[in-house]
Amino acid sequence: LRIGRLAAALAALGVRPGSTVAMMDYDSHRYLEAFFAVPMMGAVLQTVNVRLAPEQILYTLNHARADLLLVNGEFLPLLAAIRDQLETVRGFILIADDPAALPAGFAGEYEALLAAARDDYDFPDFDENTRATTFYTTGTTGLPKGVYFSHRQLVLHPLATAAALGTAPDSGRLDRGDVYMPITPMFHVHAWGIPYVATLLGIKQVYPGRYEPDTLLRLIAAEQVSFSHCVPTILQMLLTSPAGQSADLAGWKVVIGGAALPKGLAAAALERGIDVFAGYGMSETCPILTLARAGSAGDAAAQVEARVKTGQPIPLVELRTVDEDLRDLPRDGRTAGEVLVRAPWLTQGYLDNPEAGAALWAGGYLHTGDIGSLDAGGTLQITDRLKDVIKTGGEWISSLDLESLISQHPSVSEAAVVGVPDEKWGERPRALVVLKPGHAPDPEALRAWVGQAAAEGRISRYAVPEAIDFVAELPRTSVGKLDKKLMRQRLA
Repeated sequence: LRIGRLAAALAALGVRPGSTVAMMDYDSHRYLEAFFAVPMMGAVLQTVNVRLAPEQILYTLNHARADLLLVNGEFLPLLAAIRDQLETVRGFILIADDPAALPAGFAGEYEALLAAARDDYDFPDFDENTRATTFYTTGTTGLPKGVYFSHRQLVLHPLATAAALGTAPDSGRLDRGDVYMPITPMFHVHAWGIPYVATLLGIKQVYPGRYEPDTLLRLIAAEQVSFSHCVPTILQMLLTSPAGQSADLAGWKVVIGGAALPKGLAAAALERGIDVFAGYGMSETCPILTLARAGSAGDAAAQVEARVKTGQPIPLVELRTVDEDLRDLPRDGRTAGEVLVRAPWLTQGYLDNPEAGAALWAGGYLHTGDIGSLDAGGTLQITDRLKDVIKTGGEWISSLDLESLISQHPSVSEAAVVGVPDEKWGERPRALVVLKPGHAPDPEALRAWVGQAAAEGRISRYAVPEAIDFVAELPRTSVGKLDKKLMRQRLA
């Protein structure tokens, strides 16, 4: 009923097939309603990354030619800074639990508009390839690029994801008995598409608003949340927060994506009884491509190894690893090359940017920009981003492998590794480390830790960092990924 009422309210404000309705909100049931109502009208839902700088938000709204903007009251100051420069937005709807007054120029408040609307909106029929959603990538170079998906793609991706998660024999299973709470912003790739899966399966859903540790932990306990997904930073924050250190998180299933799952974090989560495992994808892939499968066999070390793997492709995903000439590489679990992918839900390009779209799909496969290897069973292991691999001493060093190794040291909470210029070697790895509380900086101990791994052949001898910086926190992008471009700039 609420989805029908929202559609009727939007139609009364002039939204038609082909219109673009933008949303600036925290994770909420209202966002979920927009996930359905706006595309079902034949309009396009633009999920706005509210963590971007105001000038970038302005760019994305103008570039997408947004017609109507739904905005949470907490973002009114941000809107005020850019409102006079909006080129196509002709109406605003306020989202507020306790609206004191309607700002000037707003058509109404969300709940009041729904209360006054009819609930029998007649949703039209249209071609399944009609564009349904758009959002903007947060790349580290250039302006944000608009990624878009069709109705067909937003049906196929949840079906394949539901098949993958629902048929897991042991760890990582999602079924109708679960309670789902995303801890990935709904503005970012539809919260990885899992809200569509949860709705498809009829699963109870909990939407937390702001990501505050105490609130998240309270909801997990009170609502018996059993399935979530987040970036490594969020899980680290929950485990180390004062409330999180004593919280009972046993049985909580958590998919980690957006960045590699470090072995140290995986081990810490498993010790707390969390069913943690990695997933892989990107904005352009809707996003899920692979999921790690751990099973129940093996000791603790074997479980960690299985859960941090990039994983096996979900149904309908085809993966390749290729050299610079796009020739397939051996599936031996060792030989690394760029990861290419095909699946029926990948974005077909970038909005009004045909050149970037052509580069994305060069050779008929989507180029992920990631380096990885495939084994004989089809399991993928990402070793680095093309732009982040460290080229030193004639070898390629995986920053992800080195970060995961450092994260397993007893004193380390988080670690990041970047390459810095070196006259002799071309580049050398440099580590940035966040220590656990109560531990003092000891660079030689960490160098010895990596050196021991090199002596045992677990990592290249060139990977031992000559410099280690101890920092209070690691720079991150607006979606919680490590911002290695900024790290390199600061070190330079």
